[in-house]
Amino acid sequence: MSGTEGQASTLEDDLASVRREVDVIALGIVAAAILMFVAIGAEIGPDVIASLRHGTAGPDPFILNAFLLNIAIIIFGWSRYRDLCREIHACTVAETKARRLAETDPLTGFLNRRSFNEMVGARLEEAPQRGRTVALMMIDIDNFKQINDYNGHQAGDQLLLEAARRIRGCVPQDAALGRIGGDEFAVAFTFEPGRPEKVAQIATSLVATFNRSVPINGLELKITASVGIARADAALAEGKSADARSLLDMADIAMYHVKRQGRNNWSWFEEPMASEMRYRAQLESGIRQGIANGEFVPYYEQQVDLQTGEVTGFEMLARWNSPTLGLVSPEVFIPIAEEIGAISDLSEQVIGRALEDAKGWDPSLTLAVNISPLQLRDPWFAQKLLKLLVEASFPGHRLEIEITESCLHQNVAQVRSLIASLKNQGIKISLDDFGTGYSSLAQLRTLPFDRIKIDRSFVTNLVDSTDSAAIVHAIALLGRGLNLPITAEGIESGAILDHLRQYGEIKGQGFFYGRPVPAADLQDWLDRHGKSLSAVTGDVAIAPEAVAEPEAVAATPSHEGTRRVRQA
Repeated sequence: MSGTEGQASTLEDDLASVRREVDVIALGIVAAAILMFVAIGAEIGPDVIASLRHGTAGPDPFILNAFLLNIAIIIFGWSRYRDLCREIHACTVAETKARRLAETDPLTGFLNRRSFNEMVGARLEEAPQRGRTVALMMIDIDNFKQINDYNGHQAGDQLLLEAARRIRGCVPQDAALGRIGGDEFAVAFTFEPGRPEKVAQIATSLVATFNRSVPINGLELKITASVGIARADAALAEGKSADARSLLDMADIAMYHVKRQGRNNWSWFEEPMASEMRYRAQLESGIRQGIANGEFVPYYEQQVDLQTGEVTGFEMLARWNSPTLGLVSPEVFIPIAEEIGAISDLSEQVIGRALEDAKGWDPSLTLAVNISPLQLRDPWFAQKLLKLLVEASFPGHRLEIEITESCLHQNVAQVRSLIASLKNQGIKISLDDFGTGYSSLAQLRTLPFDRIKIDRSFVTNLVDSTDSAAIVHAIALLGRGLNLPITAEGIESGAILDHLRQYGEIKGQGFFYGRPVPAADLQDWLDRHGKSLSAVTGDVAIAPEAVAEPEAVAATPSHEGTRRVRQA
């Protein structure tokens, strides 16, 4: 019997005991009335029989009336007893349901957070007496919101029910089972402190069990789960509190650590994870404040015609100019902004600034901007972008939107509609990071892209890796066959440039032409060159060393302080 079922059984036993006590009282009243009936009947019975045989006077009218009244009391009492039994039963059922709703999740039947904490507290008190300790697991369905949004709340509920069923099948029968949040489940059970491998086996089983598709409404939904684990004895050994709430927090931190490492796995809680969580919380707060304060700024990387060396435009790359952290890399803040739902506001703010900057460039120069996959799910994104163009008085034909290849497998119909809306405004669409995602040749043929961008991971290794060279060659030939222009990212040496020139008309960008620079430095360079926009190769391309891009803060803090990296 599981912890949830055991608690419900105890509740029903208590209510049944109360019902039996009330039943005995009512039944006692009926029994007393029956005894009085028998006693009075024994007294008047002979008089009634004699009057019938000899025609004599009957029993005393007062006693006879009392006898008849007693019969009425018995009938009324029995009827009332039956009514009372029905009322008690209905009340018992209602009270049981109310208690169950107050203590459990109505969808899955798991304990809610308050009841789960109470049961874990009881386990924590009992476990040491039996030479055991408590393990608490937090289980979160990966990408549940996306599945729920795409397939509807009814499908989401069915998925949660299936998740609850799979959890029950993997954990010990006496485990406490709780649903802590929308798609977050918690499990607590005892184990021998010297046998943590038993807990690891359960966690491995949970991850493997979740990593199977779920048939819902004729669809096979692919799901995975992330699991974080905390153990009470380890918390006590580190001088921490080992109550239910503390264990939940530690398991939650371990679970989010798993998500940041790629999901679909499990991990024990370790103290450095808490420091990482605190740092992340600071970043989340800083990002929200940074958007409000206008701290996110555009940097620009030049795009060059590889045959002529002419600068044809610039790609806008967002940077966070934080007053406390300095210049923060997009690899740090963009994933966090996406997770906390701030990416649209951030992106629109930076794009608006970039349009104002580019408005002062030579009209032949284009501006390329990257779009988050989350923005592609916004049905009003095209209208929002058009509003930015109108506010900046920037012509649509000079703007190029870059969509990553990984977006195409999520909702092709919506992407197609978005691309059509943007192209109607004269905006060009590039397929970014080609070769790293999930697009098929059929999608590439049917979606009206204007350009393919070869991912930098292939271009950077072009000279040293035959595999990368073969992939670049295939993509270049594919672009030529589909009449799609090609841009190569990650050009970092003259050898790479010479190799790419063999493919004819092709654009490129990379550190070989200089690092991304802020708007002021770019404008200085444009003012000096005037109409002569030939690219200068090397580290002094656009900005001299004195104004080269500052170092960008990396994501993970260390004991030596915040690690810093250069990021394009």
